[in-house]
Amino acid sequence: MLRAETSPPTQKTPPKKIEETAEILETFQALRLAHPDAHCELDHTGPFQLLVATILSAQTTDVAVNKATPALFARYAGPRELAAADVADVEKLLSSLGMFRQKSKNIVLMAQKLMTEHQGLVPERLASLIELPGVGRKTANVVLGVAFGKPEGVVVDTHVSRLSQRLGWTTESEPAKIEAELMQLFPRKSWDILSHTLIFHGRRVCGAARPLCSTCPVRARCPSAFRAENVGRKAGTRAKAAPA
Repeated sequence: MLRAETSPPTQKTPPKKIEETAEILETFQALRLAHPDAHCELDHTGPFQLLVATILSAQTTDVAVNKATPALFARYAGPRELAAADVADVEKLLSSLGMFRQKSKNIVLMAQKLMTEHQGLVPERLASLIELPGVGRKTANVVLGVAFGKPEGVVVDTHVSRLSQRLGWTTESEPAKIEAELMQLFPRKSWDILSHTLIFHGRRVCGAARPLCSTCPVRARCPSAFRAENVGRKAGTRAKAAPA
């Protein structure tokens, strides 16, 4: 039986009015103009390297992953080589990353499964991808969107979650529920670039603790403008960020 997360997240929130949806799409277009270079920042060549890099990026920055993967890919060029690797040797190459032992084990097991069940090819369906070790719905949709141009959902990381709430696109806080609303609001063709655009805006302008509302290109459209610090963040994080 496939895992429950193969199915698209359910949506119980009433659909937004047509005029609200139109305003949201206009805001997104303004963000696209502000960040025309938005893209996946994990360095990779081909679907396999992207899959590995995305697995490694869990709770780790893209910058840190990009520093670790050149040596990894130089030694293990593809799934055949990685499938035959000694996990201890992989750990040495990934020791700078958080949870490197578990990630090393996962990518070796993932490569083995690619070889035994997929002829060494990265599958192009979410249901098959999430059966691979270390791969969840978010990772699968990164690969489907970036490598194959056919995501089956919206990637919701901390930036996407935070900005979706600040912009008033959702009142939900759980990633699965946020994803469901975004999938309802935006056409499938926008699902991949939507995530990249929000991630770039989150990194460059709408930071977690210090959003730069005064320079934000969509501040006039944002219901959280100039009071966004505590919107879309966990209660414990907000408490720590508050001035003494």
